[in-house]
Amino acid sequence: MEHFLADDGEKIHLKISGTGRPVVLLHGWTSTHRDWNPFLEALEPAHQVFRWDARGHGGHALRTGHPPHVARMARDLHNLLDHWQLQDVALVGHSMGALTLWQYLQDYGDGRVSRVAFIDQSPRLLTDDGWAMGIYGDFDAARNRDFIRALEADFAETVLRLAAQGHNARARSRYQENAAGIVRARAFLRQLDPAPLIECWRSLTEADYRAVLGKIRVPALLVYGGASNFYSTGTALHVRDSIPNALLHIYPDVDHAPHLVERERFTRDLLDFLRRPGNE
Repeated sequence: MEHFLADDGEKIHLKISGTGRPVVLLHGWTSTHRDWNPFLEALEPAHQVFRWDARGHGGHALRTGHPPHVARMARDLHNLLDHWQLQDVALVGHSMGALTLWQYLQDYGDGRVSRVAFIDQSPRLLTDDGWAMGIYGDFDAARNRDFIRALEADFAETVLRLAAQGHNARARSRYQENAAGIVRARAFLRQLDPAPLIECWRSLTEADYRAVLGKIRVPALLVYGGASNFYSTGTALHVRDSIPNALLHIYPDVDHAPHLVERERFTRDLLDFLRRPGNE
């Protein structure tokens, strides 16, 4: 993999391929750049595609000890754009990647950004008496504290249960049956260093980007799972109604990774969006 040094000296690993207008793809929590491999063939003829392993992810040990807090990852994204002198860039984020992108827009604005895409994410993960559009609709601060303690005790199994105990019935069934995909995911998660990923989770659940949504002025694509493990259709509609002129696609009966489950549809939707006239 290629790499660049963030401004704190941390080595950030990434893959770069294709030619044309730049697209940066940001994966979810505990995942890697490989999530985006299915879309490269379609993107590379017209786009230079950047896909990183976010700080603390992808099995890359931290050199500096600075954990992957969401503000630090947004700064890493800013450093990436600086390092390759990218302008007129499209930014696409799934789950944690969407939160990183909202943090980036909050901290650095959209001056270098042509358009943005957010995949199945809420602007605030924790719920409270005035906000029921976070995880499960009832994942409050006390429940999050219990979840973090469980991560510290058994990281891999707790991550798997996070998806299995949500709204998606198929995810629950696959976990209960210990399906082959669950076995592979458990083996992958057990190879990771949990400490930085737990610190990352803490920062994600402390964040609140509801005020950021209304300030987004570049074209925005939203892709949500109609059977998301974590979020209701109401969350998707809230994000759509909060971002001026956002385009929303809800994929029926699809979980928290709609782009991976409906790959062909997502590829079409993303390419159509990238070709649309924007704010250029």
